[in-house]
Amino acid sequence: MICVSIGKTPVVGIEKIIEGFHLAEIRMDLMEISIDDVHNIFSRYKNLIATYRPGTVHEDERKRFLTEAIESGAAYVDLEVESDDRFKGDIIAKARSMGCKVIISFHDYDKTPEREELIRIVSRCFSSGADLAKISCKVNTKKDCARLLGLLDSDKDIIVAGMGEKGKMVRILAPLLGSPFTYASPQEGQETAEGQLDATTVKRYFNLLKEEMGFIG
Repeated sequence: MICVSIGKTPVVGIEKIIEGFHLAEIRMDLMEISIDDVHNIFSRYKNLIATYRPGTVHEDERKRFLTEAIESGAAYVDLEVESDDRFKGDIIAKARSMGCKVIISFHDYDKTPEREELIRIVSRCFSSGADLAKISCKVNTKKDCARLLGLLDSDKDIIVAGMGEKGKMVRILAPLLGSPFTYASPQEGQETAEGQLDATTVKRYFNLLKEEMGFIG
């Protein structure tokens, strides 16, 4: 499944994008969005991931937006594994009360850690309260790709994503090998992460692998 990640888009254009996909991530930290916008979007559509990465606003404000998204009907909320435990605990408690699933995510923008470290990170995500763990790392070598995809040999729901030019293969293969979904941009030029492909390109590769090479997704 493709999850379209929406961030570099005016709020007025969000709804048209959402309606074309089964799942969409709203990157609130990458757009000019009001609390009323959050309510309107998440109350109307029930196939959305609420994400607000730290660093652009005070943590209290970030919590307010994530809470509003959950209360308005978000299907998932994404929290960073490094976030303050109290911050995570409050958001997770709210999510549980509203039937919203929790994604605990880890990002390494420079490298892909060794396998033993990745396994520890995945374990930490689930011990923090994750329904799904998301591991997104910069891919510098083919072995980095192999390590990330190897995490999918698990009975838990793990999303893996490769950042950078060499990480694109991870994004294409991951959902065909067990990742619940992969992230893609609505169109070229609207990427929310380095190495992210647009949805049309991802679909084209999916069809090639499924129909011509025997992959079943």
